[in-house]
Amino acid sequence: MSSVSVQQINSDTAALSCYHCGLPVASNSNYLVSINGKAEAMCCPGCQAVAMAIVGGGLENFYSYRTEINARSELQSLNTDWQIYDLSEVQSEFVTEFDAEYRQASLLLEGISCAACSWLIETHLKKNPAVKTVSVNVSTHRCTLVWSPAITPLSELFKLLAQIGYKPRPATDDQQQEFFKKENRIALFRLGVAGFGMMQAMMVAVGIYFGATGAWLDFLRWLSMLVATPVVFFSASPFFKAAWRSIKSKQLIMDVPVALAIGLAYLASAWATITSSGEVYFESVSMFAFFLLLGRYIEQRARHRNRLAFGNLAQLMPLTACCISTIDNQEHTENIPLKMLAVNDFVLVKAGDTFPCDGIIVNGESEAVEALITGESIPVAKKAGDKVIAGTLNGRSALRVRVTATGSATQISAIERLAVQAADEKPKQVVMADKIARFFVGRLLVVCVGVFLFWWFKDPSRALWITLSVLVVTCPCALALAMPAALSAATANLRQRGFLVARGHVIEVLPQITRVIFDKTGTLTQGHLCITDVVLSANLTRENTLAIAGALEADSNHPIAHAFAAWRNKISAVNLKQTVAAGVEGEVGGETYRIGTPAFAADIIRGEHKKNSIPDSHKLWLLLANTNGPVAWFGLEDEIRPHAQQAINELANMGIAVELLSGDQSGAVAQLANQLGIKDFTAGAKPDDKLAQLNMAQLRGDKVLMIGDGINDVPVLAGADVSVAMASASDLAQTRADTVLLNNQLTLLPKAIEISTRTHHIIKQNLMFSLAYNLVALPLAATGHVAPWAAAIGMTMSSLIVVLNALRLNK
Repeated sequence: MSSVSVQQINSDTAALSCYHCGLPVASNSNYLVSINGKAEAMCCPGCQAVAMAIVGGGLENFYSYRTEINARSELQSLNTDWQIYDLSEVQSEFVTEFDAEYRQASLLLEGISCAACSWLIETHLKKNPAVKTVSVNVSTHRCTLVWSPAITPLSELFKLLAQIGYKPRPATDDQQQEFFKKENRIALFRLGVAGFGMMQAMMVAVGIYFGATGAWLDFLRWLSMLVATPVVFFSASPFFKAAWRSIKSKQLIMDVPVALAIGLAYLASAWATITSSGEVYFESVSMFAFFLLLGRYIEQRARHRNRLAFGNLAQLMPLTACCISTIDNQEHTENIPLKMLAVNDFVLVKAGDTFPCDGIIVNGESEAVEALITGESIPVAKKAGDKVIAGTLNGRSALRVRVTATGSATQISAIERLAVQAADEKPKQVVMADKIARFFVGRLLVVCVGVFLFWWFKDPSRALWITLSVLVVTCPCALALAMPAALSAATANLRQRGFLVARGHVIEVLPQITRVIFDKTGTLTQGHLCITDVVLSANLTRENTLAIAGALEADSNHPIAHAFAAWRNKISAVNLKQTVAAGVEGEVGGETYRIGTPAFAADIIRGEHKKNSIPDSHKLWLLLANTNGPVAWFGLEDEIRPHAQQAINELANMGIAVELLSGDQSGAVAQLANQLGIKDFTAGAKPDDKLAQLNMAQLRGDKVLMIGDGINDVPVLAGADVSVAMASASDLAQTRADTVLLNNQLTLLPKAIEISTRTHHIIKQNLMFSLAYNLVALPLAATGHVAPWAAAIGMTMSSLIVVLNALRLNK
């Protein structure tokens, strides 16, 4: 801050307002800041400190860009001890792992008032080397921050935000709910004031239009202006603020003609009232504001419902968890707050209760209702060793669960973040619609000028009202809502079915898909091996042979060993020895056995029985042998996922090519492709090979959808036009896929393409209706056949028709 003569301007500060927050400046104030070479007075040390931080960061242009006065900055918030937010226990509520180096924090910022605030916050934080990305949503006050804690702790970034006047707080579910409730209350209040003003103004208008003369006419006009004034200056204030912001940023939005119509009609009616001349249309102003606010409120409620479909965790999760602890070799249960639950704790979940965490069942059998995640209302059987998901319902009996994830690390929290990410991204179609709307607004204003000049020379008394009718009736609200409303409804529909859209472009691109590439393991197959064949080579029964194999594999965690889980503990084995990448050796009933690869198992055989050939090359074969010779061959296959054949048939019927890309070297790839009727398949493909093959398909003109596990196939998923990750094979907190198949039903792929195609049809219908409405309404209004009040109803009804047509996608 440059030196400024305090005495020189002390005498003037009594008449000044604070340059930062707009509050009055005390006459003896000495809080000055030099901004753009001029000394500006501040009301308190808090505003002075914030202004100095903004100027010191080279961001004084913020004061030129802003369209609203900032909130007053308190020193208390500047001096807050932010270090508490560096604690891992606190960060667990709102911070997640972005990758090995970076973390992602979801914040709510107090003090945001206009688009310039977003510019200031993003520019100020990006100067810190620890910050990778930062994005601010002005409408929701939500900030997504990706930073490296190894370079700068989160508390320092919080301090930077507080220094420029924006108090950060974690964007937890409770606080997001509170923000939505506050927004809803304000919207209802504005709507109520507009509704009351409209009814009163219309009642007064009856007297004005039906016989009032002289002093009574003047009285009714003043009364009409009195009830319309709160509607204009309070209820309609968001239109004026948005219009002013757009004009300052040299952008035209649909609020510009709305603000012009309301402002000019009110001012003209006020002038007619004061001068006792001309006509007044206070009832039309109030009606226009009410119907427009009603349409906006319906759209806001739909937006909130879609946003909270997977984000209302505060209501889904229980407040407490029944924690099991051991004291003096005695088990005790205690209800503790959910936030105190930690990984590896044990909890008791009774029948009918909601699972408070992600976990693994330790003891008990029951059924879980996972409709929240998968969209399927049929309960899923659960037993020891199965995973359970936070927010789902335990159906039949009590379960003992070991905690594997809590809070923001749970699967449902990851789903919420992906849903929020999709909602915050603007598809190209919506950006195009915004451009069309801005283009339309610019031409509309030119047309209005022409209409006004024509009627000014033809009939000056009607010029203003006809121009206002043109402004109102042709407001491109329906055009601006045509795409967002349909995309929002389609996204909600797909999410309810278990197809989570995580990127904004998905619904736009899905109808253009011409080729679907499947990974094999965990996608077309279940991802776990099962025993399909048992070929006996000794005088033992099938069950005895499986029992011996189960005993040998009892202590192994290898995926192959899981295929024998049903026969574990039938009999016991001793002296177990595991050989990596070969198999297991042990004693059963005094006899030494080996199970594993043919070479490893045959090595124990004495004599001429060592030579053994596998039954065929299409399966994974394990040999069970003892010293006397081979006992049995076990054929293992990865079980085909249910409905995989149906999904492939439906895609083929839609004219979409299907391809199988797998890293598996065995003949199982060819067998699976033949079984499912897939003509194009490749085995032994490395990640680079998969990406190269995908790029070749794109060069041929194909739009490619790739479906895989979401983690191992990151390069090829990133290169696809649309990527889909299987929820069962993905860590949702880490996936970078465009969509996630929450219930692993492959038949959702053709259904998603079908719904996306329907969405495009709905969008075309909405656009055609919007354009047709404006083409019909414009000449009618310009020729004086539409009164201002009728224009208000027509514009609102066109917006509601577009929204209701889009809501058909929810079915």
